[in-house]
Amino acid sequence: MAAQSQELTIVLNHPVADTYAELIGKRFPQVHTIVAPDVEKLERHIGEADAILAFEFPVKFIDRAKKLRWFQCTGAGVDSLMPIREKLGAIQVTNARGIHGDIIADYVMAGITILHWDFRRLLREQAARQWNTRAVAPLADKSLGVVGLGSIGATIARRAKAAGMTVYGTKKNISVPVEGIDRLFSASDLKSMLPLCDFVVLALPGTPDTVRTIGGAEIACLRPDAFLINIARGFVVDETELIKALQSGAIAGAMLDVFEKEPLPQDSPLWDLPNVIATPHMAGYPDNYPGRVFSIFADNIERFLSGRALKNVVNLSRGY
Repeated sequence: MAAQSQELTIVLNHPVADTYAELIGKRFPQVHTIVAPDVEKLERHIGEADAILAFEFPVKFIDRAKKLRWFQCTGAGVDSLMPIREKLGAIQVTNARGIHGDIIADYVMAGITILHWDFRRLLREQAARQWNTRAVAPLADKSLGVVGLGSIGATIARRAKAAGMTVYGTKKNISVPVEGIDRLFSASDLKSMLPLCDFVVLALPGTPDTVRTIGGAEIACLRPDAFLINIARGFVVDETELIKALQSGAIAGAMLDVFEKEPLPQDSPLWDLPNVIATPHMAGYPDNYPGRVFSIFADNIERFLSGRALKNVVNLSRGY
């Protein structure tokens, strides 16, 4: 195809940039790649980039990216771009939407099971050689509220429904039904949904509009036997208010994969709370992650070279 003879230089700013360079070289020998996994190399080469592949956009170098026409995010969230979105102009932004839903749904359903059966307590009792039998209700008798029904939230909802749970959800536009949702609430009606839920999972995009969606007032709407699971962004929850609720027993517990500060500071109470499971932002990280991202990136490289519309384009006015 004649259109594919045009030049394209991609700067790869990622810890496994060499892997992406190898994948691109095999599939697109006409594309020039620059491996720039660290800040120094990125600063040196960003002016050469027609495209950048990175987990986070190199915000502080935006004024040097004179040739840049396309940014491919290796994750789903592009919240790092929000402070400079007005400066992006005609730069297209695409993400890796579509590769995270199944693995995050696995994480959430595992979390629901672990919290519901109180496996942390069972493991402590095993270590102490204590034999304490107790009855546990089936998940089919329980309810889940999904806050944010994008592609990831919708996948979680379908999995929970398949397990027999009653599933509620919030969405900006409730005129279109969502598969697996028993009752749909508008985002502004979140407080009406929360008291109905045995489990609440946060699956919101990271945007200025979602900062502290779950604050003290929302936490107060949760039942004392309710559990919170966060796989969105740490800043969608008021972490101070959440810690207070967990310490006081105002809610039963939480499973958290994201935090206001990452890595989680060593002095955070979340490390030691007996009703908390904290994981290192890994819920959306399936095996062979570069290969999964590359399946999207390769399609978009072909589209970019041939002048066709890219897939997974982010609407920067909405942030997702």
